[in-house]
Amino acid sequence: MLQLLGKSTSINVRKVLWTCAEMNLALELEEWGAGIRSPDVAEFRALNPNAMVPVIRDGGFVLWESNTICRYLATKHGRTDLLPAEAARRAVVEQWMDWQATELNNAWRYAFMALVRRSAEHADPAAIAASVQQWNRHMTILDGQLVKTGAFVTGPVFTLADVVLGLSVNRWLMTPLQRPELPAVAAYHARLRERPGFLAHGANGTP
Repeated sequence: MLQLLGKSTSINVRKVLWTCAEMNLALELEEWGAGIRSPDVAEFRALNPNAMVPVIRDGGFVLWESNTICRYLATKHGRTDLLPAEAARRAVVEQWMDWQATELNNAWRYAFMALVRRSAEHADPAAIAASVQQWNRHMTILDGQLVKTGAFVTGPVFTLADVVLGLSVNRWLMTPLQRPELPAVAAYHARLRERPGFLAHGANGTP
């Protein structure tokens, strides 16, 4: 059976959990993370030298990086609805997944650590304000894309881009900050709430 190593409340672990739910794919979750078992030990570093979750074991195959894991699972199981086989359509899905992992994540990180995690290392008011501004700017970009598609991030069909960005939208909505009115994002979040996988692993009360 597929094994997933990670903390079930981690946003990156939840990407994999939601992907597996969409695929009706059975897995065994082995809890690793802060307050449970630290990934910063030799046993875990042998699997992922970055000492970060999630990691999967699929038979003798080991893989880390959440977005890559989701792509691997969709490809292995032939889920071309989640990750198209045609080059251009697949590239657009991966484009938005990569945007989430780089641009959007970097925008929200400081504000989230300050406003939700209450990290003492993220207490600079100017840095918080700058992060909030950038986070809202990136969410406005997403809103513009959703206005174009009228449904999901890359078009009328739900894909892996919606897994990673749906979780990001949920985090933005749950973080106590001043947000612009983004009707397309709000409608998108409501649309995602119709999916059991999102209710279990996205809109489940965890930012």
